[in-house]
Amino acid sequence: MSFASHSQKGTDETYTFSSRPRPVENRSKYRELPTEKAHSSNYGNIMYDRRVIRGNTYAQRFMSAMVHDDLFEIQRQQEMRRRAMARKKTREPQRSATPDAVHGRQHNGVQTELYLEELSYIIEVSHTESQTDPLLDRPASPLFIPAKSGKDVATQIEDGELFDFDREVQPLLEVLVGKTIEQSLLEVMEEEELACLRAQQRAFEEMRNAELAEVQRLQEQDRRRREEKERRISQQQEALKREQETAEKIAARAYTHHYLADLVPTVFKSLRTHGFFHDPVEKDIETTFFPWLMAEVHSNLEKRNTARQLLDTLIHDVVQKRLPLYTHLESQQDDN
Repeated sequence: MSFASHSQKGTDETYTFSSRPRPVENRSKYRELPTEKAHSSNYGNIMYDRRVIRGNTYAQRFMSAMVHDDLFEIQRQQEMRRRAMARKKTREPQRSATPDAVHGRQHNGVQTELYLEELSYIIEVSHTESQTDPLLDRPASPLFIPAKSGKDVATQIEDGELFDFDREVQPLLEVLVGKTIEQSLLEVMEEEELACLRAQQRAFEEMRNAELAEVQRLQEQDRRRREEKERRISQQQEALKREQETAEKIAARAYTHHYLADLVPTVFKSLRTHGFFHDPVEKDIETTFFPWLMAEVHSNLEKRNTARQLLDTLIHDVVQKRLPLYTHLESQQDDN
């Protein structure tokens, strides 16, 4: 089906519009192929899709809606059972609190129910498989072939009228042979060029090895000269150091001789003045005769002083004894 529109403008210009034929849109009984438009319009979170299985998908199949309903029912029943047990516990009378443990001990929780029950929050899950009917794919769309228009015309062509192999193949052979020869020449030239490059490389390596040997020889020569220079410098420094030490020793010796020239007489004079150098006779007189003389003089003076005191005592005693007599005689003389 096609549509065309014609419009006449003036006498020479004509406006023509035509649209491409399209099939009538109707609902197909086959599944549509996925396209970008379908993905963009029909999107959603696949984590909430029941056809997506969590966990290992190696040996699992798609679970039916019935299995999921059973799981939801089991979870709901377990939740109701837990709530009923919680309400039952809240309705039980509260016992008095246990006193605190004494120092060094602690309380431990002990289950006192009649039947032991394992407390676990793991949900029991069972897997069930079911086979569903496969969806049919839509067959490929047939190739669109437009309706014929115009008239068919036929003509008769004999062998050799349109194509002569010998004449048509000549340019192809010329091109192939020319390309082959050109490629061969290029390969030969490339081999010659590689040979020249190898020869230049060998010559360059030989020259480089010679230059490296020369550089090593010059480096070794420079090293020996540098070591000889350092050795000569160290020897010269040692010689200068010894000369300086010798000069300092000579100067110190001359200064010492000049200083000690007047020091020895001065020292002897000072020692002599302080009595370290003395005459034996004088020393004997000072140490032996003078102390004996002083002791004798002191002894004589003590004896003379003792005699003087004894004489004074005798005179005093005599005067004291004769004083009354002298007093009586004087009184008599005064009476006469």
